[in-house]
Amino acid sequence: MPTRCRLLGYLLVLVVMAPAAASQRRAVQSDQEILIELERGWNNAFYKRDVTFIEHLLADEFIATYDDGARGDKKRELELAASFNQQVESAVQDDFLVKVYRDTAVVWFTLNLVGVKQGVRSPLTLQYTDVWVFRDGRWQCVSSQSTRVLQR
Repeated sequence: MPTRCRLLGYLLVLVVMAPAAASQRRAVQSDQEILIELERGWNNAFYKRDVTFIEHLLADEFIATYDDGARGDKKRELELAASFNQQVESAVQDDFLVKVYRDTAVVWFTLNLVGVKQGVRSPLTLQYTDVWVFRDGRWQCVSSQSTRVLQR
């Protein structure tokens, strides 16, 4: 009988403690959520000139195709971030679409910028396609392409 009471006592403790332990665990993020978070972090880091953050995201073989058709590598992207000096009033990313293919992912999104150019408030919309690979336990961007959306 004492063994049965002890067993019931242990079960009661487990039942009472399990929900508390579960609520203390951090929710696991999906790859899609992580990639969107990385994209948002990259965008914010660019305006803050946080080259260290961006350098960690980009693979050594990173290539960007910019909205004017020019291409740049990781070194060029980091130079652009370090020298960024434009006045940005807002930079909103939306319309995210993320597709994961094992250790590769493609992220599409829209970036709506509003800034001041030559004293005039100027909106700019860009569509991005970024390709990420999962290696060494983290996602790294290997390619980025931006396309300017013409205002009508």
